[in-house]
Amino acid sequence: MDIFKSFTLEAAHRLPSVPPGHKCARLHGHSFGVELHVSGEPGADSGWVMDFADIKAAFRPLYEQLDHHYLNDVPGLENPTSERLAVWIWDRLKPTLPALSAVVVRETCTSGCRYAGE
Repeated sequence: MDIFKSFTLEAAHRLPSVPPGHKCARLHGHSFGVELHVSGEPGADSGWVMDFADIKAAFRPLYEQLDHHYLNDVPGLENPTSERLAVWIWDRLKPTLPALSAVVVRETCTSGCRYAGE
């Protein structure tokens, strides 16, 4: 079974590797949507895969590094595409949240990515 917890973070960025004149080369911001998916079997007694509060607590330190920050200044996010942000979150969260099965990052209502590890 797969459960998820959603977060919203506000952050600015620019994409330094896009072609000259591309709009994303300019400084801009997003209300990023982040979904953290966790997989497992519901506990016989609890009836849940994991307490949503535990997912929130695990993500808290990363959220604090990202929310209301300039992502290009965050080590490892010098070219902060949605894809790289999803991998960045995965790499830092997976050791403390072993049941993590996917990270979804939405940079707009209609655009985003899903990363489920290598």
